[in-house]
Amino acid sequence: MEEQRLNMVSQLQSRKILESKMIIEAMKKVPRHLFVPLNMKNRAYEDNPLQIDCGQTISAPHMNAMMCEYLQIEKGQKILEIGTGSGYHCALLAEIVGNKGKIYSIERVPRLAKKASKVLRVLNYDNIEIITGDGSCGHQIEAPYDRILVTAASPQIPEILIQQLSENGGIMCIPTGKQRWIQDLLVIKRHEHSIEKKCVSKVIFVPLIGKFGFKE
Repeated sequence: MEEQRLNMVSQLQSRKILESKMIIEAMKKVPRHLFVPLNMKNRAYEDNPLQIDCGQTISAPHMNAMMCEYLQIEKGQKILEIGTGSGYHCALLAEIVGNKGKIYSIERVPRLAKKASKVLRVLNYDNIEIITGDGSCGHQIEAPYDRILVTAASPQIPEILIQQLSENGGIMCIPTGKQRWIQDLLVIKRHEHSIEKKCVSKVIFVPLIGKFGFKE
């Protein structure tokens, strides 16, 4: 399905959504069709969100691209992803940071964590660690992180995640707002003595369930 994948990337480039060379190469390489259910395989490269399992979705490719662009990812960085889901976005992050980087990805649904781990192992991603747990709490043991990506909408920005973000220009991308409604996609930059917040887009994400998110 390489032709479909390359066509997807080309369309995102033509729409000026996808611009970074590293992200372009990652999206050209990662086989998105392996991260969707078999009955969705022929739709894997459509620019639409798709249902995966356990009431969750895989984001539309343009959203994957946008969030990666907003994070301004660099080689060798340590990234925390909250909401592994299918594992596709995790694979993109792993490609971008390279072998010297590290991705920690938290998924609260054991079935999804297991399925994503299996695909990522098959694709030989050695720089990814999947953790089953409450992503709204982050993963303090490996903090601070150069980047934090939250792939589910929170009612507010969890302060605990800001505290796990590097003070040296760490960046977090997180959707916030009402549950299953139009939300704000925020980009947060942390400096030693200040926090910058900017709304970059309106989005609709599944809810972030957990201690510092929505109640189940």
